[in-house]
Amino acid sequence: MSRRTNRFKSILLAAALTVAISVPGLTSTKAAAEVSAQSNAAQIVANMGAGWNLGNQLEATVNGYPNETAWGNPTVTQALIDKVRASGFKTIRIPVSYLGAIGSGPNYAINSAWLNRIQQVVNYAYNRGMHVIINMHGDGYKTIPGAWLICDAANQTAIKAKYQKVWQQIAWRFQNYDQRLILESMNENFDGQYGRPTQPCYSNINAYNQIFVDTVRRSGGYNSSRWLLVPGWNTNIDYTAGNYGFVVPTDQYRSSSIPSNERRIMISVHYYAPWDFAGEENSTITQWGRAATNWSRRSTWGQEDYVNSQLKLMYDRFVVRGYPVVVGEYGSIDKTFADSSNNRYRADFAYEITATAKRYGAATIYWDNGVNGRFGFGLFNRSNNTVTQQEIINDIRNGAGW
Repeated sequence: MSRRTNRFKSILLAAALTVAISVPGLTSTKAAAEVSAQSNAAQIVANMGAGWNLGNQLEATVNGYPNETAWGNPTVTQALIDKVRASGFKTIRIPVSYLGAIGSGPNYAINSAWLNRIQQVVNYAYNRGMHVIINMHGDGYKTIPGAWLICDAANQTAIKAKYQKVWQQIAWRFQNYDQRLILESMNENFDGQYGRPTQPCYSNINAYNQIFVDTVRRSGGYNSSRWLLVPGWNTNIDYTAGNYGFVVPTDQYRSSSIPSNERRIMISVHYYAPWDFAGEENSTITQWGRAATNWSRRSTWGQEDYVNSQLKLMYDRFVVRGYPVVVGEYGSIDKTFADSSNNRYRADFAYEITATAKRYGAATIYWDNGVNGRFGFGLFNRSNNTVTQQEIINDIRNGAGW
């Protein structure tokens, strides 16, 4: 998700099976890495539990450069992450943009201060025993100045070379982190047009995912066996699970210690359907689900049956084949200014997604952009580290079966 909450989003959804047995401390030996790798798909999903996004922070930008306070949030602190953990979340997804922090070719060196800060924020959660996901977020948005991971750009050879070098550096930096660290290839990559996928753009997205898997696997340490998360077209469920061109990357360089019948690749999707309730900045559609009391305020589609059908689609296509699914983003914006009962339906929405995902063996990670009040996704006040939406958190916990 970008910082703009009023842009249209295709129907997305993801379920994740990810949990890894963690080894206390860090080790640089490949042997130790392989010992901790033996957690199967069901275990990784169970261990991840329900998750939370540190949105609008390390992916925030100004004039094409990453800047964690540029979109209105304060500097990330250990105290914030501790509050998220104390509220019951077991996984934190940290969206990251690189953009102008990447130097020129052929080495494409990432600014060391930026990479150090990314690692510091990762450590806030990782050192508390949480699962952590980091990705390449804003580099693929045409609407972000300096974006370069553009699937329909002409210079694909240069783009792919840059992509490989950047992920190589990230993988090297985190090679000694155990299986609680999950790397995610990119975010909502597509051609910017909300419709059916196009070629050769989808083929390039598949190629990016393959470069990501090959590069991470060959970079040493725990990377040979860690769980890797990849999306299809715009993290859209239909365009990922349907016959629209998504190809699961091959994993030829993974550790031989992983049983041949097990996977180490996860599939990422997002879920914001129906958009007129979940993300569109209006004062009309404020209620959701079968418990709605005013159906004129309820969308005509995208209710409980739709949640079930979308997650089942991912289950049938990927989970049954051993590929965990992660709903890397979901949530709904605050419209209590227009309807005082809105938070009740936001909580119902969160419960339904987490409960349905759990039923279909997927992990879920709530999108929090740090904005509270009108049209915000926030569950916490990041300035004073307090909970702002306890009802929603309670229903996330209930849905996840905590």
